Amino acid sequence: MPTPALPPVAEGFAKPDFPLNAWYAAAWDVELKHALLPRTICNKHLVFYRKTDGTPVALEDACWHRLLPLSKGRLDGDTLVCGYHGLRYEAGGRCIHMPSQDTINPSACVESYPIVEKHRYLWVWMGDPALADPAKVPDMHWNHDPAWAGDGKTIHARCNYKLVIDNLMDLTHETFVHGGSIGQAAVAEAPFEAHHGPDFAEIARWMIDIEPPPFWAKQLGKPGRVDRWQIIRFEPPGTVVIDVGVAPTGTGAPEGDRSQGVNGYVLNTMTPETDRTCHYFWAFVRNYRLEEQRITTELREGVTGIFREDEIILEAQQQAIDENPDRVFYNLNIDAGAVWSRRLIDRMIAAERATAPAAPQVAAE
Repeated sequence: MPTPALPPVAEGFAKPDFPLNAWYAAAWDVELKHALLPRTICNKHLVFYRKTDGTPVALEDACWHRLLPLSKGRLDGDTLVCGYHGLRYEAGGRCIHMPSQDTINPSACVESYPIVEKHRYLWVWMGDPALADPAKVPDMHWNHDPAWAGDGKTIHARCNYKLVIDNLMDLTHETFVHGGSIGQAAVAEAPFEAHHGPDFAEIARWMIDIEPPPFWAKQLGKPGRVDRWQIIRFEPPGTVVIDVGVAPTGTGAPEGDRSQGVNGYVLNTMTPETDRTCHYFWAFVRNYRLEEQRITTELREGVTGIFREDEIILEAQQQAIDENPDRVFYNLNIDAGAVWSRRLIDRMIAAERATAPAAPQVAAE
């Protein structure tokens, strides 16, 4: 399979930015309780909590009065009470009580953000609330599909979220970063196919008749050579779903019959925290030995170790970018997925800027 030709130099990779009109994962479902949870999303400080009926809430984490973070306050039922002077806010962000006065300033409110719960995550919309369509939440249904079992964690990565996307869209790095577990020379040398559309980018790689790496040999539990696949799909601005697995060579996996093998999905969604940090939510789910919690725990902890190797690389890369702000990235053929992913993100950002209100003009004196 031919690999696509790419230009030798990429455009402006060092510029860290993100669209706002998008759903971003803010927390795992189990993280959010009837308690205040502060979290920074897209350079904005938010506070999350569940109402007494379980409904999630996302508010600006700054009191209207003196800007103390509301996360320093407390909940009284469904009301958030500021920890400085006791102003009280209902779940929609409107102030409903001020100390020592009966009249409430009508401007007294904090911003409320659309939030939905889906696929085991709480998703928050940071842009125009009128555009917050829950149907546009990225598809990560494997996280709660009874045909799949698995679990995951959150990484607080000290790098721009786009660097994580680059890493996931080009798995040839497994050969060099994860050589003791999932990496092998076949990953770096195998041909791949790249596809893209207006709302996705995809890289598909098949490694036929190879020795399985240690991780997959253990999962398969059968001797012999295998056919291995990695099908990576990006959905902007920050979700990467990777279909992975192995099957004994010659049992039909490349033609669509994976019944003799083992199949997993690596679910990843990256949420910008700041220009140089991100929340990286991930899970690994499988379609075999579903009832064995031991396997779920072993896989979660094993993938945690693998991703820690990535984290070290990405944080070092971010440091190098910060120290060399005028340098650009160069592209190889293997960067096709990363290039198209960034172009999709850039298109979202450009579309937002094109529809943003013009800045007010200041008359010259």
